[in-house]
Amino acid sequence: MAVPKFKMSRARTHSRRSQWKANNADLVQVTVRGRTANVPRRLAKAYQRGLLQIED
Repeated sequence: MAVPKFKMSRARTHSRRSQWKANNADLVQVTVRGRTANVPRRLAKAYQRGLLQIED
């Protein structure tokens, strides 16, 4: 585990954390039973297998 050599000030920590940004999920088109929807890539197989239902 990494151990800091010097104490990092609160202002420096907050300014570093404030630069973090989340990315939007990549959407893919999935067609199930004739209905097409854009869903996140990580859930595409679940929709195709019928574990999740496409909502309108």
